[in-house]
Amino acid sequence: MVLIGFTCAMSIAQASGGDVPTVLERFLARHDPPPTQYRALRHLDARSEHFGASAWMDAWTEVDAAGGFRFQVVAEGGSGYIRSHVLTAALAGEQKMWASGDSARAALTRDNYEFVDREPSRGSTGAESLTALGVTPRRKDVLLIHGSIFVDSGDADLLRVEGRLSKTPSFWTRRVEVIRRYQRINGVRVPISIESVAQVLLAGRSTFQMTYEYETINGERVGTPEPRSK
Repeated sequence: MVLIGFTCAMSIAQASGGDVPTVLERFLARHDPPPTQYRALRHLDARSEHFGASAWMDAWTEVDAAGGFRFQVVAEGGSGYIRSHVLTAALAGEQKMWASGDSARAALTRDNYEFVDREPSRGSTGAESLTALGVTPRRKDVLLIHGSIFVDSGDADLLRVEGRLSKTPSFWTRRVEVIRRYQRINGVRVPISIESVAQVLLAGRSTFQMTYEYETINGERVGTPEPRSK
């Protein structure tokens, strides 16, 4: 579900034989089309700390050119209000976005973002080398994030996006912090998790998490996910 806008100053490293592109330049030059088809089991969790209420849901999600985005809830539990107004609403919102063709609004492209090169950093395990790139939305939009993207310093592949939504989804929501993680499966970059923390009037701090387990990507079987028992 992504990337970029660009008006920034970039440093060019020199090497024998000519200029070496920066990580930012290499990231912008990548061509990473999303999967044309997938089937994934998603697990969703949400919690309102103020009210002490929570809910979870397992749903099969499918995407293809013929049918767009579809979902089927196969297991769920917890607060009926949170399931209806947060979990199901999240999937229905994604379905609406696909149907309207608005997915391009969230892409990490120069049309949507300005970028700033930052210093390389270490991964959370200390093993992988990451480079953080600052991203600033060109407009206020609930699909755009003000923050950073983290890419592999070697091949400039996208691994993580984190920051706050440039526009809150409603009057009742004061701030939403988001982390999205990505991984390559069978050579295709796909989202594997989304986490958010929102500050909501009356309800206080509310959390949301959605993880993906893929069964097929572009027609090839890549896993055998199973929903939890009810």
